[in-house]
Amino acid sequence: MVEETYHKVVIIGGGTGGIAVAAHLLKAVENLDVAIVEPADTHYYQPGWTFVGAGIIKAEKTARSMGSVIPKGVKWIQDGVNAIDPDGKLLTLSSGGSLGYDFLIVAAGIKVDWDIIPGLKESLGKEGVVSNYDYQQAPRTWQAIQNFKGGTAIFTQPAPPFKCPGAAQKILYLADDAFRKSDVRAKSHVIFCSAAPGIFPVKKYAAALNKVIARKELDMRYQTKLVEIRAETKEAVFDKGGEQEVIKYDMIHVTPPMCAPDFLKGSVISDAGGWVDVDMHTLQHKKYSNIFGIGDCTNTPNSKTAAAIKGQTPVVASNVVAAINGQVGKAAYDGYASCPLVTGYGKLVLAEFDYNMQPKETFPFDQGRERRSMYYLKKYALPKFYWDVLLKGGDLNVGGS
Repeated sequence: MVEETYHKVVIIGGGTGGIAVAAHLLKAVENLDVAIVEPADTHYYQPGWTFVGAGIIKAEKTARSMGSVIPKGVKWIQDGVNAIDPDGKLLTLSSGGSLGYDFLIVAAGIKVDWDIIPGLKESLGKEGVVSNYDYQQAPRTWQAIQNFKGGTAIFTQPAPPFKCPGAAQKILYLADDAFRKSDVRAKSHVIFCSAAPGIFPVKKYAAALNKVIARKELDMRYQTKLVEIRAETKEAVFDKGGEQEVIKYDMIHVTPPMCAPDFLKGSVISDAGGWVDVDMHTLQHKKYSNIFGIGDCTNTPNSKTAAAIKGQTPVVASNVVAAINGQVGKAAYDGYASCPLVTGYGKLVLAEFDYNMQPKETFPFDQGRERRSMYYLKKYALPKFYWDVLLKGGDLNVGGS
């Protein structure tokens, strides 16, 4: 029998949310006993994968060892979680052991489900089928863009929830630019097939993006969802209002469907969809007051971005500290999220907004315009902010990420 262990605060997940909230907790409470349960060896700066797929940076720049980002003083339990017993305050680990806690923070992220679309997993990275939603696959997107000699290039976006919603369209705009630079755009048909009813849910930024779309002469097909890849015939099958549409492609970039992590599906701490059932403002569980959620694994109705975690981290840290002290937390999250919408090489619209889909902008100018300065923010400043501030418990009262 594996010996049971215990920690005062246990965090499930060593992604952005888990590392950031651990760092903040250690700064808030001296000698706090915190453990992170995370099986992976590597931590990824996933917002950088769009730039990898566009040939702007190398994939290696987006990866660091997990041990280097876990805050000193935090116990790293390199294991997975199979189940949560909130009444017994106990986790069942993948190794067969168990782990007790007083306070639990679930930062388990979201599962990229390549298997939902028949034909996708086995064709990924081959014959023009690519995706930026994987560290190994993102460089192959750039290879496909470089090798594209004209024809039909399709870019897809699934129904929500999925992380970094802007990424599906960013690579569309960058690929269009790349095709123009390589003189193949004139003999290319560039299509964006999205399950959404429009390009972006915030009107101000949608207006800016529609100008980009018109300028680039892109074929936009909304409420059109990818349901199958037929790699042998290079055909993509879409569902459009219950009707099937088949489009032949020379290249297709797929934003895959996503779902809750397996161990959360059917859990008593989750809703019917498998998402951790928290109050959308306090991020405290609706039933279990010693459990909190952060990031993509919760059922908060915000855009699932790294910037959302920037907004959630101080709220979770503050309310956990209050709970440890036997108090009711007062910190509240307003749904802040940010999408740095890269519209081409050297161009970016920085969308920042809240739960009500109202702009919540950082900078003292109109962010509803393409700007080179915001592109440089995305390329240079935000990665540094991510590694050196967000993950290290620094002051988060700065611009989007």
